[in-house]
Amino acid sequence: MTAKTAYHHGDLRAQLIAAVRELVESHGPDGFSVSEAARRAGVSSAAPYKHFKDRHEILRGVVAEGMDRLRAAMQAGAAQHPDGSLEAVAAVGQAYVTFARTEPGVFRVVFGLTEGHQDDPDLLSKGQDCFGVVVQAAARRLNLPPADQDVMRRAYMLWSFVHGHSFLIIDRKTDVVTGEIDDWPFLMAISRAVLQ
Repeated sequence: MTAKTAYHHGDLRAQLIAAVRELVESHGPDGFSVSEAARRAGVSSAAPYKHFKDRHEILRGVVAEGMDRLRAAMQAGAAQHPDGSLEAVAAVGQAYVTFARTEPGVFRVVFGLTEGHQDDPDLLSKGQDCFGVVVQAAARRLNLPPADQDVMRRAYMLWSFVHGHSFLIIDRKTDVVTGEIDDWPFLMAISRAVLQ
């Protein structure tokens, strides 16, 4: 389906978000223009404003869509391993790291474009849903309810380790370490240390 055909089927919003995603990856969140996104989507430069009030709102659309994909990837990672296993926990982390590696621009926007997020119930909910995947994996491993304070504390520790590792990778800061950091053994070691 071409961009113009998609537009006539009411999919311009998704087309614009996809175009901005590509531009964010190649030019960064500050290096794209709405007119370039419209050109890539095959529509006039005025068309995006039928779906988004401004450039910032388009970026928020990229953030929301990115968070949905990140959550789905983490859930799919956990589902590939036995419920409650350390491997299921590590797979949640692996999905997170893989997302950062493959889409560093979007990853940066998701965690860097925070202005106004506290006033956006949809983005807050999506953030809680992403963290909820980590909480669920930790709860199943510990055989405790997700709302248990120890589960929440350990889930936060897992997230902190993996989030920091992801940013060190995309910022190319891991070269200070002697030898290669292999994600899977690292994630298994972190999962074991935090949850056993």
